[in-house]
Amino acid sequence: MRSLGFPELLVILGVAVLLFGGKKIPEVAKGLGEGIRNFKTALKGDDEKPEDKK
Repeated sequence: MRSLGFPELLVILGVAVLLFGGKKIPEVAKGLGEGIRNFKTALKGDDEKPEDKK
């Protein structure tokens, strides 16, 4: 399987803007980032929430 190049990333970004609109992209990215963060902490087995560490 080959890696994604610059033209492919532009097509993916264009489709995302068409689907979600310009104003929804930051909200979707934030939700995706929080989901990935939660998944990583679940894999590590941390019982402590990231908000508690601050």
